[in-house]
Amino acid sequence: MAKEEKSLLYKLKPLVERMPAVKKPDGHVHFRRKIMWTAVILILYFTMTNITVYGLDAARTLDLFAQFRAIFAGESGSFVHLGITPIVNASIMLQLFQGADIINLDLKDDEDQALYQSTQKFLVIVMIFVQAIPQAFGYLQPSVSLVDNLDGLMSGQGLLLARMIIVSQIALGGYMLFLMDEVVSKWGIGSGVSLFIVAGVSQGIFTGTFNWVPVPGSGSPVPTGVIPKTIYYIGNLSSREWVQGGFETLLLQQPNPLIGLICTIAIFLVVAYAESTRIELPMSHGRARGARGRYPIKLIYASVLPVILVAALLANINLFAMLFYTNPTFQQFPLVGGQWWIGTFLPGSTEPIAGGAWYISNVNGLQDWLLPLISDKYSHLLSPEGVDWSYSKLQIIARVIAHFTFMTVACLLFANFWVKTTNMDAESVAEQIQDSGMQIPGFRRDPRVLKKVLERYIPTITSFSGIFMGALAAGSNMLGSVGNATGISLFLAVSILTQLYEQMGKEQMMEMHPVLRDFFSG
Repeated sequence: MAKEEKSLLYKLKPLVERMPAVKKPDGHVHFRRKIMWTAVILILYFTMTNITVYGLDAARTLDLFAQFRAIFAGESGSFVHLGITPIVNASIMLQLFQGADIINLDLKDDEDQALYQSTQKFLVIVMIFVQAIPQAFGYLQPSVSLVDNLDGLMSGQGLLLARMIIVSQIALGGYMLFLMDEVVSKWGIGSGVSLFIVAGVSQGIFTGTFNWVPVPGSGSPVPTGVIPKTIYYIGNLSSREWVQGGFETLLLQQPNPLIGLICTIAIFLVVAYAESTRIELPMSHGRARGARGRYPIKLIYASVLPVILVAALLANINLFAMLFYTNPTFQQFPLVGGQWWIGTFLPGSTEPIAGGAWYISNVNGLQDWLLPLISDKYSHLLSPEGVDWSYSKLQIIARVIAHFTFMTVACLLFANFWVKTTNMDAESVAEQIQDSGMQIPGFRRDPRVLKKVLERYIPTITSFSGIFMGALAAGSNMLGSVGNATGISLFLAVSILTQLYEQMGKEQMMEMHPVLRDFFSG
C-alpha cells in the first residue's frame, strides 16, 4: 500500500514540507558550540520576557494562565505571553491522535516520522493563533490611547485594529519561541522547552528566596524574599512578638513563607535521588572483545515531558471551565454553559473556587490543605480574598484525593504514549542496540532476543515511572515552594537540570571517545 494511502496527513505534506525550519547540522556539533548556542538562546529568552506587548493596558488585562506561568515559561503581557503552551498543546493533540490510531503513522518509518514532526510544526502555528485570538479579543485589553489613535486613521475600527496588533505581536513571539526551541534541539544541549521552563522557575525561586524589596503598595518594610524576611524578623521582633504570632507569620504567611523554602529543599533532594535511580543492563560489543558497558533504564524512564503535558491539560481544563462560566458566548452552550459544577470563578479571577475544576486544580502548599485540616483557625487561608467562602474538611480531603488521582492517572497515560511515539519502547531500543553493535552477554545477538529481555523491564518501568511522576508532582504541589513556583514546576526544574547535567557529561564523553557517537545517536 502506498504511503499516501496510509494516512490522511500525507495530503498536508506539500504544505508542511515548505514551512520554515531550523537547518540541521551537517555533522557533529562541537560541545563548545552547543554551549554557546544554548547560552545565546537563554539570553534571548530572558530579553523577550522583558519586552512588553505594545498597546496593552496591563491594568485591565486578565492573565488566563496566571497560576501556570512558572510551568509554561511565559511572562504575562510580554512578547512571549503564550510561552510554550502552543508547542505543548500541539504535542498533546498529535500524541492522542497517534495513540488512538487516528492518524495511522508508523513512527519507526523515517518518512512517516518526518511527516509526524512536520505536522507538529504546522499544529504549533495553528495553536498559536487559536490561543492568541481569543485572549486578545476577550482578556488582553488594548490601551485607550492606542484605540483613540487608530480610530483617527480608520473611523470606528480602532478597537479591532488594536486587538489585531496585539495578536500579531504575541503570535510572532510564540513562533519565535518555537524556532528557538528548534535551535536548542538541533544545535544546543537538551531541548528549548525544558530550558525555558528551568529559566522561568529558577528566576522565580531566586527572587522568592533573596528579594529584599517589600510588597509594592503594602506600606510594610518587611522584605518579600524568605531569607531577607527571616533576617528582618530576627533583628526587629521582641520575644513577646515572636510568641504572639511571629513564628506563625514567618513560617506560614505569604508571600514566601519559611516552610516554602524548607519544602523546596526537600523536593529538590527527593527528585534528585529519583532521577539518579536506575536499572543498568550489562552490555558488550559484538565486534570488539573486552569492550563492555551498561545500558541504563532510569526510574523516571519517560522523562519529564508527560508531566508537562499533564500540566498543559490541567491548564486547558481550567481555561475552558472559566470560559463556560464567565464568557457570555460560552454560557449559551447547553448543559455546560454557566454551570457551577463545571467550575465556579469570581469576577476578575482565573482560579476556580468550586466545581470540578476546583477539585482537580493544583493544591499549592500546606496552607491549601494540611493546615485547615489540623485547625479551623487556618480555614481562612482557603477563602478567596474579600469573599465569605468556606470549605468543609470533607471537601478538602476530596480535593486532595481528586488532584492526586488525576495527576497519577494522566501521567501514566501520557508516559506510555510518549515512550511509544519517541521510539523508547522495547522493540525500538532493541533495534538501536543491535545497530550499535552492542549485545547483552550470554544472549544471542538478535533483536528479537533483545526485545524479549527488554520487555521484562521497559513496559513495567514505563507504567511505574508514569505513576511515580504523577504522585511526585502532586506531592510537590501539596508541599509547596517559594517564588510563586508550583510544586509541579519545581519538580520539572530539578528533573530537567539533572538530565541536562547528564546530557552535558554524555556530550563531553563523546568528544573524548568519538566511537561512542553511533551508540548514543541511535
